[in-house]
Amino acid sequence: MTRSFETLAISRPLEGILQVAFNRPAAMNAINTQTGRDLLSVLTTVVQEEDVRVILLTGTGDKAFSAGGDLKERQGMSDHDWLRQHALFEEVNLRLLECPKPVLAAVNGVAFGGGCEIALCCDFIYAASNARFALTEVRLGIMPGGGGTQNLPRAVGIRRAKELIFSARPFSAEEAAHWGLVNQVLEPASLLPRAIETAAAIAANAPLSVLQAKKSISFGMQTDIRTAMQFEIEAYNRLVTTEDRFEGVRAFNEKRKPEFKGR
Repeated sequence: MTRSFETLAISRPLEGILQVAFNRPAAMNAINTQTGRDLLSVLTTVVQEEDVRVILLTGTGDKAFSAGGDLKERQGMSDHDWLRQHALFEEVNLRLLECPKPVLAAVNGVAFGGGCEIALCCDFIYAASNARFALTEVRLGIMPGGGGTQNLPRAVGIRRAKELIFSARPFSAEEAAHWGLVNQVLEPASLLPRAIETAAAIAANAPLSVLQAKKSISFGMQTDIRTAMQFEIEAYNRLVTTEDRFEGVRAFNEKRKPEFKGR
C-alpha cells in the first residue's frame, strides 16, 4: 500500500506488517468523517494485498490512540448527516471485526468513545501504561454504537461492562489488563517495539493457517461447543492440501525456516 491519507499515517515497519496510525494529533486523533473514509479504504484494500499479513493500529503522538468521534465536526449536524456519518463508522467497525488478517491495537494514550470501540474491534490490544479507556457516550445523550455494548461484555464480563458503560467512568490500562480487555501493559517507549515484535511473529507464520484459526475462533465463539468443534475441523481440513502445509513440514524436517507463500 503506497497511498497517502489525509487522516492516517501508513508505514511498513517490517515485512508483512502494515502500521496504520490515526494522524490528527492536534485533535487527539478524534475520528471525523474523513477518518472513516480513510479507514474504510485501507481495510477494503488491505484484504487483497498478499504482502500484508498483519495490521497494527495505533495513534500518532503520545497522548491519544483516539479520543473518539470528532464532536467539533458533529456540532450542528443535522439528524440525517449524523446518521449518515454513523453508518460509515458502523461499516468501518464491521470491516475491522471481519478482517481476515489479524489486527493488533497498540493503544498509546486516550481511547475514549469510538476510539475505545475501534480498539475493541481489534483481535487483541497492547496498551501503554499511561493509556486510559472509556465508553463515554451516555454523557452525550447517545450510547455506544460501534460495537461497545457487544465487545466490552465479551472482553470483561457483562456486569463489569454494564458498570463501565452506564457510569461512563474512565479506567486505566492496568485495570483493563486485570479485567481481560488488554493483553499487555508496557511503558510508552516499549509499546510499539513490542507490538511490532508480536506482529512480526504472526507475519512469519503460515498466513492461511492464521486466517483459518481466526475464523475458527470468531465463528466458534458464537455457537455451541459441538458446532464450534465441527467448524474447527472444517477449517483445519482446508489447510491439509495447501502448499504452505507441505512447506511447513518439509522445513521442519530440513531444520530450516519455512517460506510460506499463502497458497
